[in-house]
Amino acid sequence: MARRSVNRTLRQPALMLPVITFPLILMAVNTAGLSSTTKLPGFPTDNYVNFAVIVCFMQGALFAAITAGTELAGDIDRGFIDRLSLTPASRIAVLLGSMAGAIVLALGGAVLYTAVGLIFGVSFDSGPLGVIVLLALAMYIAVAFIGLGAVMALKTGSAEAVQGLFPLLFVLLFLSTMSLPREFIQQDWFRTIAVWNPLSYLIDGMRSLLITGWDAGALAACFGAATGILVVSYWVAGRLLTTRMTRT
Repeated sequence: MARRSVNRTLRQPALMLPVITFPLILMAVNTAGLSSTTKLPGFPTDNYVNFAVIVCFMQGALFAAITAGTELAGDIDRGFIDRLSLTPASRIAVLLGSMAGAIVLALGGAVLYTAVGLIFGVSFDSGPLGVIVLLALAMYIAVAFIGLGAVMALKTGSAEAVQGLFPLLFVLLFLSTMSLPREFIQQDWFRTIAVWNPLSYLIDGMRSLLITGWDAGALAACFGAATGILVVSYWVAGRLLTTRMTRT
């Protein structure tokens, strides 16, 4: 299942190009338009690329989730999951195997974003070990988000429906600390949403490795938010997959 998922993903450039290009393009646009914010008193860094590059990792994770959901929904629509229900294949193996392609895609994107960031002057206050921890956190978050993609696929059984839900996830990203620290957000409603938005804690935790070094509180909040998303999403996905395969 994992080999099939990876091979299918790598054979579709249309799935890989958005993960590679779109986050980097948006980072370039944000950096060009918002770099002057580094002159504000108290802004945490004097290089906006340090602040903006983390958004690439979040967008890559979202794209990986949609990729995983779209592929799984396609398997449901084509009857592949129905045929698997007639075999002794483990439900866990089916779920995790079908996610392998998106996980490899997310890993490739994370490595690329790190390399591009270093080329354009990103610095790690946490040192070389911080690079490894950032990649590990990025992959952990991507795996959690891929679980959300699986939930959407198993709930709807439609690739089009999964793709249609992507804008909702993207809106949540914009309603976070993506572009500004929460203390710099002037609108009360926006700041309140950013405080309650779990994506803010994921972004702040990864960003701390670049800007503030080893911030135990930020990293713990990041890991906790990612773990919550991962546990809930895979539990729900497992229940939905069991129900769907039992029906056949």
